Amino acid sequence: MLNSRFLSMCALSTLAVALATPAMAKEAPAAQPATQPAAQDGQDTPDTSQDVIVTAQGRAQVLSNVPLAVTAINAASLERSGASDIRQLAQIAPSLQVSSTGNEANGSARLRGIGTVGDNPGLESSVAVFIDGVYRSRSGIGLNELGDLERVEVLRGPQGTLFGRNATAGIISITSKMPDLNRISAGGSATYGNYNFIRVDGNVNVPLSDTIGARIDGVYVKRDGFYRDVTNNTDINNRNRFFLRGQLLFQPSSDLTIRLLADYTKRNEDCCAAAYIDQTIAPANLNLLTNANSIIPVLTRLGQPVAAFSNPYSRNLYVSPGRSYNGKTQDWGVSGQVDYTIGSAKLTSITAYRGYYNYQASDTDYSYVDILYRAPGPDAGRREFKTFSQELRLQGEAIGGKLDWLVGAFFANEDLQVRDNLRFGSQYGRFATCRIINGGSLAGAFDPTSSGCISPAARAGIIAANGGAGQFGGATSTILAAFDRLDTMNNVGETTSVYNQNSKNYAFFTHNIFEITEGLKLTVGLRWTHETKKLNALFGNNNTVCPAQQAALSPFLSNAGLAAVAGGLIGLSCQGNSTSELNGVSINDQRSESELTGTGILSYKVTPRLLTYASYARGYKAGGFNLDRSALKSPIGSFAAAGGAQALVKNLQFAQEINTAFEIGAKYSSPTFSLNVAAFHQAFKNFQLNTFNGSVFLVQNINGCKTDLAGADRDQSVNAGNANYLAPTATSSNPAALSGACAAGNVTAGVISQGVELEASITPVRNFTVNAGFTYSNTKYAKNLVGNSSGAPLDPALRLLPGDNLSNAPETVVTTAVTWTPPLGSSGLSGLFYVDGRLSGDYNSGSDLFPQKEQDSFFVMNARIGIRGPGAKWALEFWGQNILNAQYTQVAFSSPFQAGGANATFTPDAKYPGGAQIFSAFLAEPRTYGVTIRGKF
Repeated sequence: MLNSRFLSMCALSTLAVALATPAMAKEAPAAQPATQPAAQDGQDTPDTSQDVIVTAQGRAQVLSNVPLAVTAINAASLERSGASDIRQLAQIAPSLQVSSTGNEANGSARLRGIGTVGDNPGLESSVAVFIDGVYRSRSGIGLNELGDLERVEVLRGPQGTLFGRNATAGIISITSKMPDLNRISAGGSATYGNYNFIRVDGNVNVPLSDTIGARIDGVYVKRDGFYRDVTNNTDINNRNRFFLRGQLLFQPSSDLTIRLLADYTKRNEDCCAAAYIDQTIAPANLNLLTNANSIIPVLTRLGQPVAAFSNPYSRNLYVSPGRSYNGKTQDWGVSGQVDYTIGSAKLTSITAYRGYYNYQASDTDYSYVDILYRAPGPDAGRREFKTFSQELRLQGEAIGGKLDWLVGAFFANEDLQVRDNLRFGSQYGRFATCRIINGGSLAGAFDPTSSGCISPAARAGIIAANGGAGQFGGATSTILAAFDRLDTMNNVGETTSVYNQNSKNYAFFTHNIFEITEGLKLTVGLRWTHETKKLNALFGNNNTVCPAQQAALSPFLSNAGLAAVAGGLIGLSCQGNSTSELNGVSINDQRSESELTGTGILSYKVTPRLLTYASYARGYKAGGFNLDRSALKSPIGSFAAAGGAQALVKNLQFAQEINTAFEIGAKYSSPTFSLNVAAFHQAFKNFQLNTFNGSVFLVQNINGCKTDLAGADRDQSVNAGNANYLAPTATSSNPAALSGACAAGNVTAGVISQGVELEASITPVRNFTVNAGFTYSNTKYAKNLVGNSSGAPLDPALRLLPGDNLSNAPETVVTTAVTWTPPLGSSGLSGLFYVDGRLSGDYNSGSDLFPQKEQDSFFVMNARIGIRGPGAKWALEFWGQNILNAQYTQVAFSSPFQAGGANATFTPDAKYPGGAQIFSAFLAEPRTYGVTIRGKF
């Protein structure tokens, strides 16, 4: 593999040098700054001005001259806001929202309401993350300490030309501070806050000669968790992180710069716990956390404290005894960037190799009752990435400077391994039998202390019913034996299941800026990308109850009187995490795709300070495989009936996502005032949606249909209580019965995102700056929805999507930040007064859009006050994050396996789906506060 990577590098390098050769005789252009200008001692760099330098178009440009929607956040802004990972950037970037769920390795970034949800490593993010020019394949990798930064650029809208695949919604480009060849310097800070928060960071810069400089940055963070596990007397969602980055800068001449970087991150944390949503948070929950819901008595009789259903913002949890959320992460990499000026052209090469390893144990049902878990260890939800990438860009000028051209090539090879050991807990069998008994016609037999959850008296009555023939006739003994068999299904499940995926991606691109007349420019870019993914998986499982239940009960599935109880017993014996039919079975598959993406921008500099533009862009996000075994299971029955697991492997695939976007905007910039305005329209075909349905992860493409489906469901629901649903007898094996099918030629975009963004900054007097941002984003599903491009129906769990807003996509967001740094007397001291706020509109926090997951509007405020010495050589600051203690959820989801039966007060219908399903949520962080001491020389 190393040889193939080396050959690929050589081939790309040869191409770039060959392209550069004709330009060698040209006169070199005036040098452009590679980074934002440094601040004078004791002063902050401006937040937005005509002097801010960004690389959003692959070359260093003044921000106010870039015809794109870009938020540039400099080092001073990051320091004041307390942002140490990409999650906190949302406080000052209104179109950005970042959340994390059951594993921060799969954190989700969203721009303009578009992102990728959930803990499925088979899905890459719609918002690509680059750190020092190196692509990170999962945005959750950015939920980590990032060290000392120069700036962060948030590019909104598809970036399919220069940044390639997986940037359909935008990118977050992070640039660290590079070595300084001119002077020795050092700096650092120490912070202490509530929850025993300790953060220490430092940096040292040393010129080793006139042409070589070195820099090292380090961060250590430790914090208690903000959840309290009452059962096991420990904290959850703590912090324990270490980060180290070293750099060498070699600049032998003005024409050649070589920058080498190496970084290492280690995390050992307990993450991520969730709390039950109660009616005080979501009125639509309809008191589902009471005994009126048949699942609640099952949980409480098996040990769940009633207090677990109280206000989740007490942050007291009742984890299953002995279970843990411990996780370990190691993230490391090396990269080298070479910038070489050849005549009037500049060649840039970025070579990188990265390794990422994470495993995460969990009490996966998030309850006291031991239903489902991942045990600590290297097979507990382990995901490991090894990624090599090589990018080459050649940029120069032609036609007397009228043409700024850029050509490039990119190659990446990534190996992904996912190992899992998701297992049923020590109480699963009794929980499953009680769930059936108390949720159906046998509720009178409910007895959690007896075998099969059936009281001895009720068991005798079942046998003696119908004059001794038994309540279920000749099947009575088989049904009772099935209850007893399910009762024993404890501590079984996956031994180890392994998914291996290799992804190879290569691309060629060009990005050219033509000056038509003075001030009028046309930008044209194209990128051709080819990607191949190969998957092989091997499953291990020691659940023997599932096949025994299938063998015993399958004959009764066609009996109308027995189908419900037989199907329930099979379903709970063969739940989504069970791959018992696949024990020892391997599968493999491969997919390839090629896409042409690009952009066209017409911009006009009306005055030296005012830029207007209109743009078209097409973005592409790679297709892939759902790394969840659910798609390999037939609805009920063995794999043999469907031709075996290999015959079903295509069900794991999902298609590439395409965004076609239009944007118009204007930028005004002066030393004291700047205003950026953009209006956008984005249409997504094959939108990739990841949904947890209470049992398994579903990954489906979402499309629209040009044909009006007249309000009929676009899914496979079998709820006979609604005329728009399918008849109860319809199944996915009977395609003729599926509603809402759309002819392939009528399939169109399934998600539309459109709106307006404003960003403004004003400095009315020296040392006083106000920044403000506003985003209105109407991000909705089409009214007539279907699944893949062939027009297939969606899964029943997605029946509420048509015509509604996407999850975690508030229509309005307002951000503000006020900074005042007045001098204090004549001694060189200065003060710092800083406050920022983010007002978010309502949104639904669950990807299936169940109304119980609605999140009301909320406001988050941060503040910082301090005093700084002459030249800002030292500072003392007091700070608070979320100082108003806003209480809101990041993501809500259906509590795994925890749904009451049909006899509950609340029956399933179109308005309140899920019936007696109860819900959990990952909560946002509470109020934190502390003190920071800074120093530098």
